[in-house]
Amino acid sequence: MDVVLINPYDENAVKNGLGFQVPPLNLMYLAAAIEKAGMSVKILDDDATQMGAERITKLVSKINPSVVGLTASTSNIKKALKYSESIKKALPNVLNIIGGPHTTFRPIETLKNVKGLDAVVVGEGEATIADLAETFLKHGMDKLSEVKGISYRDCNSGKIKLTQPRPLIKDLDSIPFPARHLVPFKKYEATKNGQSDMITSRGCVYSCGYCSSSMIMGKKFRSRSPENVVDEIEELIDKYKIKDLAFIDDTFMLNKRRANAIADEMKARELDVRYVASSRVDMVNRDLLKNLKSSGLNTLYYGVESGSQRVLNLMKKGITLKQAEDAVKAAKDISIGVLTSFILGFPGETADEIDQTIDFSIKLDADYSQFSILTPFPGTPIYYELKKKKLLSTEDWDKYTVLKSVIKYENIGLDRKLVEKKLTEAYLKFYTRPRYLWKHKYMFKVMLETIWRSFIKPKFEGKTGEGWYQNIESQIP
Repeated sequence: MDVVLINPYDENAVKNGLGFQVPPLNLMYLAAAIEKAGMSVKILDDDATQMGAERITKLVSKINPSVVGLTASTSNIKKALKYSESIKKALPNVLNIIGGPHTTFRPIETLKNVKGLDAVVVGEGEATIADLAETFLKHGMDKLSEVKGISYRDCNSGKIKLTQPRPLIKDLDSIPFPARHLVPFKKYEATKNGQSDMITSRGCVYSCGYCSSSMIMGKKFRSRSPENVVDEIEELIDKYKIKDLAFIDDTFMLNKRRANAIADEMKARELDVRYVASSRVDMVNRDLLKNLKSSGLNTLYYGVESGSQRVLNLMKKGITLKQAEDAVKAAKDISIGVLTSFILGFPGETADEIDQTIDFSIKLDADYSQFSILTPFPGTPIYYELKKKKLLSTEDWDKYTVLKSVIKYENIGLDRKLVEKKLTEAYLKFYTRPRYLWKHKYMFKVMLETIWRSFIKPKFEGKTGEGWYQNIESQIP
């Protein structure tokens, strides 16, 4: 085996609360690129198996690959690095690499913290990991300086170096479909019911203060052709028996002509599938929504983020409350489900404005709402701003779960405990309304199960009842 890719167990509180596993789309994309380059590759998804670093290391030792790659988000970077250290001790000659959004913005720090780590993939990974693995297999550690888009430890001097950045992939149609055949696809809870994620475009032209997407995938919108997108949908239906899709693009509807073309192509091929897509509230077009609905769109995800115009301006969101109201109404008018998301505790926000956000979520009356606490992930503009002002209360990445405060709110006029309390209050107020429960009757059972799991059962077990809102989030499509 040339390459083994590992998805480490993620102890992120929200993920645990969701209660289901999905295949690691990022690793399946990387594996497909490696296969296309003519190398053998295996995926070990420990987020599903939860074997732990020690048992995964034993398994990797038996496979004995030349290259081991891990992926990591901010909240599970410490866990991922434990896997990396363990594997390097067992296989000292392996090329030990890591990638993901967190390490993209902190490659030097990551290499400094883990002596057994050899390289970090920076940014978009398909072309880079294939080049890196192929270079190592042919030349060992001697030619890593020629691989663009990495930070690495020089095998002679031991110094940490950064190579030239790798240009973003221009033609997304050239990227092979994710290597879903390398994971036990039908064993994932989400896929048992015929569900799967897809990405049809990359890059974001906006500059929201809490988001790093444009810093990783670029500020230019890059998209797959409608034919290429629908080819993958057909494969998912025919090969994997998928009935429900989620387009997890940042801005699926940015190019309305392309979105319409995807809908038209799906209808021309008579594909029977339902799907979820996301949209900014200022991109909604009723004719487009009608066309998308006729091709299978059943739920729209809107990132509203705040019920205060002043806070939206602080976030640099570039939308208005009126646009949010109009966007939700437009979807409801043609019976498309709506999921809205909100961020509480943005620096500069007041307690009254948090209440305005909660009230606005109820006013919009979406089918589902999700709430989180502002978390300044590395790479986001707000992270650098807060770090410069010394307003981060911790850089213990385990705590960057979006459910806990990591900001010195007391220094900017808010109370940390109040912000966390408001998160709980937001979920309670939204999901326990009699009118809401009557309209969404199945949620009554969810609420009873949630109360049992989070408040009653923990008392019998001597544990603190916490995280009930994660259980409710598990019902959000």
